[in-house]
Amino acid sequence: MLLISLLFIASFSKEAIQTVLNTQDTVELKLVEVYVAPLEKYSFGQTLQKIDSRDLNDFQGQTLADLLQQRSGLFLRQYGPGMLASLTLRGTSAGHNAVFWNGIPINSPSLGQADFSILPVGGFDEATIHYGSSGALYGTDAIGGAIHLNNKNTFNKGHQTRVASTLGSFGRWNQLVEYGYSNGLFSSRSRVYRNTSKNNFKFKNLARAGSPEESQSNAAIQQIGAMQDLAWNIRANQQISTSIWWNKTDRQIQPVMGSNDRDRQEDRNFRAVLDYFRFTSSTIWNIKTGVVLDELQFNNSLNKTSQFLISSDIDWTISEKLKSKSGLRLNHVIGNLSTYEAKEDRLELYQSINYLSSPSLSFSVNLRQMLFNGDFAPFTPSIGTEWTFFKNEKNKFSAHSSISKSYKIPTLNDRFWVPGGNPDLKSEESISAEIGLNHVFENNDFMISNQINLYSMWVDNWIIWLPRGSFWSPENIREVRNQGLEYFTTATRSFGEYRFEFNGSYNYTLATILNNLSENDRSQGNQLPYTPKHKAQGNLRFTYKSNSAFVNGHWIGERYINTDNISSVAPYGLLDFGLSKSLTIISKVKATVGFQVNNITNNDYQILRLRAMPGRNYLININLTL
Repeated sequence: MLLISLLFIASFSKEAIQTVLNTQDTVELKLVEVYVAPLEKYSFGQTLQKIDSRDLNDFQGQTLADLLQQRSGLFLRQYGPGMLASLTLRGTSAGHNAVFWNGIPINSPSLGQADFSILPVGGFDEATIHYGSSGALYGTDAIGGAIHLNNKNTFNKGHQTRVASTLGSFGRWNQLVEYGYSNGLFSSRSRVYRNTSKNNFKFKNLARAGSPEESQSNAAIQQIGAMQDLAWNIRANQQISTSIWWNKTDRQIQPVMGSNDRDRQEDRNFRAVLDYFRFTSSTIWNIKTGVVLDELQFNNSLNKTSQFLISSDIDWTISEKLKSKSGLRLNHVIGNLSTYEAKEDRLELYQSINYLSSPSLSFSVNLRQMLFNGDFAPFTPSIGTEWTFFKNEKNKFSAHSSISKSYKIPTLNDRFWVPGGNPDLKSEESISAEIGLNHVFENNDFMISNQINLYSMWVDNWIIWLPRGSFWSPENIREVRNQGLEYFTTATRSFGEYRFEFNGSYNYTLATILNNLSENDRSQGNQLPYTPKHKAQGNLRFTYKSNSAFVNGHWIGERYINTDNISSVAPYGLLDFGLSKSLTIISKVKATVGFQVNNITNNDYQILRLRAMPGRNYLININLTL
């Protein structure tokens, strides 16, 4: 049905665009790579951070959770290495962050979140973090922000083959084989991967008398997957691209200290997306269709969800100063869970406008309205501005600000779980404001940039599951205010063939509960559980010719276990070190060999209470390309 709809819209698009624009003009494209709309185009006043490609290479075979925890200012609640990992962004909960793969949402419609531990870094080529409220741009869930994962194909590269392998402590063995071919009109790339780990590391069991050292059991992981990317330049002004991703993760669920549980979980995920682009001198017309199929089997309980999406939008350059993007997205959701079955249709209309009043001052306005199963989600507008108020040959000072509204519709589990689901739940709503200052200094071989953001966010109708007799049920009760500070810095210095780079960040987060749930509740004014007030991260990299070395550290402050803020998990800091060298074995075979030590000081730490984490461990990376 989706394919028929796509073909119908595609056949209509040529006449529709020409009717709107009344022009036959086209643009001559440089057939180099698949077109991807820049995320920052309508995001004036907000902060986007693109993960460095070298960080992606360093974490090949590892999880997105590991990458974000160690190389960004974000905090992830990890239940152990390779276990469930959920993101908290600007102090929000796991379900308040949208996740996209090639432009389609992949958060589970039943759980309302994504598990970052089953997203291998080898499954995408680009990763971008959008900090802050962005519901007007992306729809439901984007209260705290959004994560965008994208694949990237290129043209005119001929045959390309890559074989990568990672060997490490505790039975880790990750493998990736990739083959691609492209000419001026066609691009194809195939990837298969296999990641395994025994996770039999030593830890101090704090739940037993004397805290004896034990080997972690029931924590092994095996993951396999395959990907296929295709792209065609069917004409000079038309392009089709598609990506398919199948992933299977089989995990023993690491028990808490002192427990002998032997739980097991298997996740099976299938995702596919098809894009059609048509370009004219002033417009970009996009039609996107996709499917997301998720299966989660926990012990003997099987839960399935399906999403079928189709969207269409037109990005129109009206003048040099004014740009507009209008579109709609339809998402048909099916839930077949262990206790219920449900279907839902979600229709979204959105409009974005950019206005450049001068080369130094620009504005963005975004509007979005969702209709789900006949109910209106909260209307979500946003407005942002960026102003370069001083610039000379060496210095550039700029400021940005934004105010926005976001929302999260109740998950399928929230509304339909038996027993306890509450179909009368309201959508969670937020109002957010931020202001920031950025300075860039460049002088010959030296560059330094600094950015500081201040933000404040109010979240109302926060959904909480509460005991109701013999079962639990969700209600719109909690009110939370999130506010904080973000600081980012980057510096580079070159001395001939020597180059030093430093990237660092600091996050101060207050996530304050504004109300009590009952007379006996004493959570008002306290910090949300497992939301650290402080996190700092820094990465120093040195390169000389084909040699590279890095030192990376991150520190995470105290996390409270409950809303009463009485008990907490101790702060911890980790230090990692790595070396790599690139060389040519024979004329067309290039190799990169790397060695990495994680947790150099062998710290004994926990991210969540009584969830063991590994001490010092080692990785060897070998990457061959031809």
